[in-house]
Amino acid sequence: MSKKQDNAVVNRHVVRRLLKYGKPYIGWFLLILLIIIGTVRLELWQPELIERASNEYVEKYISISNEGFSIAELKNMRHDDLMGVLKLGGLYLISVALTFALTYAQAALLAMVGQKIVYNMRTDIFNHLSKLHIGFFNDNPIGRLVTRVTNDCETVLEMFTSVVVTMVSNIFILVGVMKAMLDRHVGLSLAIFIVIPFTVVSTFVFTKITRKMYRAIRAKVSELNAFVAEHVSGMKVVQIFTAEEDTQREFEEQSEELRKAHIKQLMCHAIYSPISYILNIASMAILLAYGGSLAMAGVVSIGTLLAFQRYITKFFHPIQEMAENFNVIQSAAAAAERIFWLMDTEPAITDAEDAVHMESFKGHIEFKNVWFAYREGEWVLRDVSFEVKPGQRVAFVGATGAGKTTIQNLICRYYDIQQGQILIDGVDVRKIKVADLRKNIGQMLQDVFLFAGDIKSNIRLNDTSISDEAVVEAAKYVNAHPFISNLEGGYDHQVIERGAAFSAGQRQLLSFARTLAFQPSVLILDEATANIDTETEALIQDALGKLMEGRTTIIVAHRLSTIQNCDKIIVMHKGEIREEGSHQELLAQGGLYYKLYKLQYEHGTEPVEA
Repeated sequence: MSKKQDNAVVNRHVVRRLLKYGKPYIGWFLLILLIIIGTVRLELWQPELIERASNEYVEKYISISNEGFSIAELKNMRHDDLMGVLKLGGLYLISVALTFALTYAQAALLAMVGQKIVYNMRTDIFNHLSKLHIGFFNDNPIGRLVTRVTNDCETVLEMFTSVVVTMVSNIFILVGVMKAMLDRHVGLSLAIFIVIPFTVVSTFVFTKITRKMYRAIRAKVSELNAFVAEHVSGMKVVQIFTAEEDTQREFEEQSEELRKAHIKQLMCHAIYSPISYILNIASMAILLAYGGSLAMAGVVSIGTLLAFQRYITKFFHPIQEMAENFNVIQSAAAAAERIFWLMDTEPAITDAEDAVHMESFKGHIEFKNVWFAYREGEWVLRDVSFEVKPGQRVAFVGATGAGKTTIQNLICRYYDIQQGQILIDGVDVRKIKVADLRKNIGQMLQDVFLFAGDIKSNIRLNDTSISDEAVVEAAKYVNAHPFISNLEGGYDHQVIERGAAFSAGQRQLLSFARTLAFQPSVLILDEATANIDTETEALIQDALGKLMEGRTTIIVAHRLSTIQNCDKIIVMHKGEIREEGSHQELLAQGGLYYKLYKLQYEHGTEPVEA
């Protein structure tokens, strides 16, 4: 497929998707269309009033010049003229008032419908994002995705509210004006219509050029947003290494690229925008030259020329308006392309057609000859097989890149394996509904993420089925209640983004309360006591003991002291299981685990973990 054909396919796809979002509001659009038709008819009626008044005045003037009248008769005629002018002026005023009222109704309805359409679009995008797999978020900067939900949707909204229906209205006006002109004089109309091909060609060329420019602008806006989001989140690191000047310089470079892209687009628009004005002047020149000669020859009346002057103004006003709106159209088209690219990204992890519902798990986990790679050919797990029986505590240890974190991700099905099977209670995880799978697995990471809001919302994660009493009970059970009670507002205390005001231990205790509130059947722990003071560690160890009671628990060990009482320890090395057994059994073997243990305790260092 050529690039031209590919662009045509993209354009058709974007239009179809936009029409799909507008389909539920077809009734409102029909009402707006009726308002447009009424407005157009009123606007086309105004030149007719001017033509009628002008022709009547000229006829009377000629009649007076040829026959002559007395002073009394002239006064009576002037009175009639005055009353006629007042009548026509009143009709014109009424038409203007009705046009204003209809235009207001159109704008109000359009704003309401446009806001609803974009609300639905934004909701669909966010809902779709929540279904995409973790790898997608690893490959796409968060700032870029935020741009899709916010900036790009606002750009599309601007097109709905200020362009789409205005374009329809302008098309009706153009067609109506052309018909009215042809009805009055075909020859004069065709002479004026000579400018139309120039308008069409200039518009087509402008559209082709600016579409590429707006695609580049949207891409650079996304890159800049991603840069800002990333560096604001990592500002602490920037300041620690005094990299403010380098960061500022890079930001200025990206901003400069965006500025240049905008300037390039504006220069292009600056060339296109005056074209419609020049063509308007050319039409007036044709009217004065050709129309004037026809009037001198008596073929057309002065009133007809005045009506044509008004029609030309009404003909080129929508063209000039569309020229101004082309910026919005092209920007919205580029934004819509990027939105629908995101919407067309298929979730890699979905429910199978025959997926089963599992309310709870017994906790029997089994890996059978599992092979997995994040990138094709780069195996992270190689023929991994192991079994975790219900209620067992199993730990995974190993050096960086051994595959421990990957095993966690695969059990929760954040990724799908390439070969082998992962079974929970004898059912392949790919045959279990994703919501049931993750609801029954409580995964607690070392880096706890807290959301902006209060303590309660962070524990229940907006699940209204979890009562306030259950939240407090969970916090008490995991020893989080004392420090929460000391906060201003207690459980209503406002948490800033990522819980930056809390210590690592406090965030971890909140994570435990959150996990317990959801009552999972299986626990996955990424060493929860790393980098925590001794006093807090004692609270966390006590909370962990309560959490693990009666639950199958999988632990990724950073400190070997925390896993000595596990039922089984599995030693990973380069994606393979090298050793398996209890703490004492593995020490007795004198293998890889023994070396890790000796390295950690004899030299006072810990192996670096993935």
